[in-house]
Parts: sequence; C-alpha cells; structure tokens
Amino acid sequence: MYNETLHKRSPGSSLRATSRDLCAFLAASRFDDLPPVVVLAAQRGILDWIGCALAGSDHPSLTPLLEVLRRVSGAEGATVFGRRMKLGVADAAIANGYMGHVLDYDDTHLGGTILHTSSPVLAALLALSELQPVSGRDLVLAYVCGFEAGIRCGQAAPGHHKGGWHLTGTLGCLAAGIAAGKLLGVNEQGLLHALGIAATQAAGMQQNRGTMCKYLHAGKAASGGVLAGLLAQQGFDSAGDIIEGAQGFSRIYSDTAEPAALVDGLGTRWEITRNGYKPYASAAVLHPVTDAMREIRAAAGAIDPRDVASIELIVSPYVMSISGVRSPETGMQAKFSVFHTAAVGLVDGDGGVPQYTDERVRDPAVLALREKVGIVIDEHLRKDQARANAVIAGRTHRSAIEHARGTVDNPMDDVSIEAKFMANAERIVSAAAACRLVELVRDVERLDDASQLPRLCVPAGEKTSEESNGKRA
Repeated sequence: MYNETLHKRSPGSSLRATSRDLCAFLAASRFDDLPPVVVLAAQRGILDWIGCALAGSDHPSLTPLLEVLRRVSGAEGATVFGRRMKLGVADAAIANGYMGHVLDYDDTHLGGTILHTSSPVLAALLALSELQPVSGRDLVLAYVCGFEAGIRCGQAAPGHHKGGWHLTGTLGCLAAGIAAGKLLGVNEQGLLHALGIAATQAAGMQQNRGTMCKYLHAGKAASGGVLAGLLAQQGFDSAGDIIEGAQGFSRIYSDTAEPAALVDGLGTRWEITRNGYKPYASAAVLHPVTDAMREIRAAAGAIDPRDVASIELIVSPYVMSISGVRSPETGMQAKFSVFHTAAVGLVDGDGGVPQYTDERVRDPAVLALREKVGIVIDEHLRKDQARANAVIAGRTHRSAIEHARGTVDNPMDDVSIEAKFMANAERIVSAAAACRLVELVRDVERLDDASQLPRLCVPAGEKTSEESNGKRA
C-alpha cells in the first residue's frame, strides 16, 4: 500500500503526489505483493493480446512497415509475430505493437482513460524477453507495473484525450517505459528516469484515426518504452518531476492536472483488474451500439436491409467525438464509424474482423443502410451505454444496453477470452502452437523463460524450438 509518510505535510494540507512517489511504489513492488486477482488479470491480458497480434500479423498495411523496418533494423534479436523474420529488439516492438492494435481488437481500459495498454506494454516486454533472461514472474510484474503507471498518468492529465492526443501513443509510451525499466531491474531512480525518457517521446494524434498512423502509435510507444528502459539501465537521466512539473506531462498534455491520481488508492486498487476486453473489432465506444443491433436482430429475425426504414441511436458524446465518420472509405475508417457499425451490426449480427474490411465498407446494402442511421446525443450516458430504436418492416424494435459486453461491469469470461484467442491464433500458427500458448499463459508465472511465448508465435508450417524438441500440447 502507498505510504503517505513519504511526504511531510502540514496539518490540513492535501497530499502533493509526485512522479517519484509512483516510481517508488512500483520499484518496491514484488511479484509476491500481487493479489491473485491481479495475476489472473495479467494472464487474461497476455493471452488476449497475443491472439490480437497474431490476428493482425497478416494485415496488408504491415507490408510497407515491415519492408522499411527490415531495411533499417540492426541485429535480428526478436521475433516478429506471424512472420518468418526477426528484427532488432526496438524494431520488433514497433512491428508487434502495430499488429496488436491494427484490428482495434485489443483490450481497452475505460477507467478515466481510453487506453489500449497491452499493445505497447506487451510488445515491449516480449521483445525484451528475447534480449535477456526473463521469467514469467518478471513478465507479469513488469506488465502490471507498466499498466498501473500508464493509467494513473492518464488520470493525472484528465484533459489529455479531449486535447486531441491518441492515448495509446502517448500514455502507452509511459506505460511501456515503466514496464521495460521494471523488467530490466532498474531501481527507483532508474524507474523515474525511464518514466521521463518515455514521456519526452510520447506522441500520437487523434487526427490520424482511421489511417495506418493510428496503429503506428502503438508500435512507436512500445519501441519508445524499450529505449527508455534500456537507457535508464545505463544511467541516462531525465527530469524527476516529469508528470507534475510546471512544464511536465499533466501540464502541457492536458488543460487540467490532477497529480493526486498518481497515488490515489495505490496498492489497494490495481488498474489492470479494471481492464476491458473486446468482443468486437472496433472502437470500444461502439460496442454498446453493436450489442444493441445484435439484440434487435435476434428479436426481428433474418433482416432484409430494404425493410429497414430507420435506425435511431442514443449514445454517449464520446461516440461522435471518436467514431463519427459518416462515410468511411476503408475498413480502418469504418472502425470509427457509428453509421457503419450500426449497419453491419444489424445485417450481420456481429462486429468482428469480417465486418471491418474494405470489401464490407463498399457493400451496396451496407452503404444504403448506414444512410438510415440517425444519432441522438445523451450527455448522461456512459461510454458503455447505448439505446437503439429500429423500424423494420413497419414494426419498431428497441434495445437498451446498460453495459457493453467486455467491459468491467459486463465482462467476458475466461472461456470467451480463450475462444477469441484460439479463433485469432489458429489462422496464423499451428493448432499445436496455439494450444501450447494457452497452456503456458495459464501458468505464466511458473515460466523460467518467458521468451517461449514470442517464439511460439511463428506461422503454421514452421517448426518452433519447442516443437522441434518434441514438446507439443
């Protein structure tokens, strides 16, 4: 638990939280300090993210990125998921971070931030696991600490998102820097430097939503975290008040600063336990819309799009600020279109990877149906809520979603997360490798060598070191 006596306070004064307070707690944290529910949350996050990265590993947009990385990368030290290639550790982190986020299928924390924490953090950590020996306990602890730092730094800068920053690029870099520093065993001062080195690299603009750059943010955040951790390990320094300082992160990246959030409930509330997992491959604020459309479709039965007169959606303001693209032209843009999401949700009864392809965006029936979608903003609705009214064949169908599936209040269970993983992974790796990954992640804290995980993430048909040695699921 956070020790408030770290700072002397006058009677009646409020606690002045600092970057050092957060780093002192994280530096002192040990695996045995983690409650079982935190370890379980880490296991779920690792499995879900590896599956998302494998599913994204054959996305067409990776072709130019991997070609450039191949040309500029140094020593081939780390696995590129789903590919028969290796890159330098920092460059592999870019590639794997990109592919983990490119389908918008990766986990999302909505507790005061909208952050895909795992793509930058786990891409950084699993690349580093191939640079030096890393145990499963080390991996879990670093993941949890990085997760904690990323979310809390976001909560300390509550105006960050509305300023136009893409949090997975900015906060993701901070999270990855702390995670990398923790994995590399730096002390409190080193962890503080890792945070500062990461913060000075933090970047990513929402203007690039719907383009390849949006996913590059996650990869660059992972790579920036790797660099931050390795530099801190070598004694490279940074400002010690990087979050709360007069020109620190929470001051220049946000119009309001709440540094107390850095330590509020620290050690009693672990942010990774409030993570959300995606059943749909789109922006998280669209998930209650997909749930509503699925509910209406189940009630109405098979739907001829020509029979749909109108679709009215009552949604949170976040929906239009994040996902208000009226006429998406690509699958990437469609992931941020409430109009497309409602159309495919009603017609297909789903919001998976096939619903957000370039081909589905151009489907004439989908194009016609999304023109029938109207939006009403309700300031009182949460990000995980939505209402829907659809007039189909002269009959009105209604749905009210209180908590979208996959959120903290309506979570995906372990069976669903494993099923999602297998569906994602078996497209890319062998069934034996996918099953082995599930086994290893279930007991990840018992692994002596965490690099077994990335080394199993190779294409089907290519033997892994484990399979070559006769170790199969």
